[in-house]
Amino acid sequence: MTTTLRPTSPLNEAADGARSRTYEVCDNGRSVGTLELGTDPRFGPASGQLRHLEIAEGDRRRGRGTVAVLAAEEVLRGWGCTRITTTVPAEAPTGIALATAVGYTPGGHNMVKELTEPPDLPTGSSARPLTDAEYPQWLAAERAGYIQSWLERDVTREQAENKADADYAKLLPNGPATPGTVLRVLTHDGVDRGNIWVSVSKDHGYADGAYVFAVLVEPEHRGQGHGRTLLQIAERETLAAGLNRLGLHVFATNAPAIRLYESLGYRYTHTHLTKSLL
Repeated sequence: MTTTLRPTSPLNEAADGARSRTYEVCDNGRSVGTLELGTDPRFGPASGQLRHLEIAEGDRRRGRGTVAVLAAEEVLRGWGCTRITTTVPAEAPTGIALATAVGYTPGGHNMVKELTEPPDLPTGSSARPLTDAEYPQWLAAERAGYIQSWLERDVTREQAENKADADYAKLLPNGPATPGTVLRVLTHDGVDRGNIWVSVSKDHGYADGAYVFAVLVEPEHRGQGHGRTLLQIAERETLAAGLNRLGLHVFATNAPAIRLYESLGYRYTHTHLTKSLL
């Protein structure tokens, strides 16, 4: 068996170095699937993406997908990429198994919850808006934590900082006044315990629902159930905006957060995996 990639489109190259190309997966010259590669717009041309891989039903479980993935990595090395990422739907466990078998590491998961009724907050807990005066300090801390989370996941500082600045410019162009932005502080027994950032804007396209961008419980108040309360605040804000789905991302190494989300009824939708090409 000789599995190869045969280009089906010209190499698309942009002025900023971004690249993309589609391929047929061939076995001894016979087409058995399709594959798409590109560079990651979030991190620049040194970060590659396996955007799509599909092997025809009758040709699966014969190692062709594995060889195609390894061939794709060689293409990306030729483009100068030092890492590769891919996203696999939760309903495709064989895709996750294939990726992990050739050295990919789960970096994070997308999860979602269907909402029906607004939950009651614990006695003594309430939510208030983050004030304009508090926003600069909140943003500085949020940005620093976000950058650090990527530095711990095989991303250079330059890539992490560029991604952070691009994301905040897109998602918070007008700070707390950005339409569809919900920034809330959790107060319990008169003391601020943490905060949450939720988008209820349909412009962000998160499956016609709201999306949790950040949850923070102050270190001295952790382990007291305030993370759960913050998610309940997010559910209430989502339903108040006329939406009934709430999504979020969690890093695969954040076991306490994963346990919390599972206990609240969130289900997995996608897993994001990465591999160094050095």
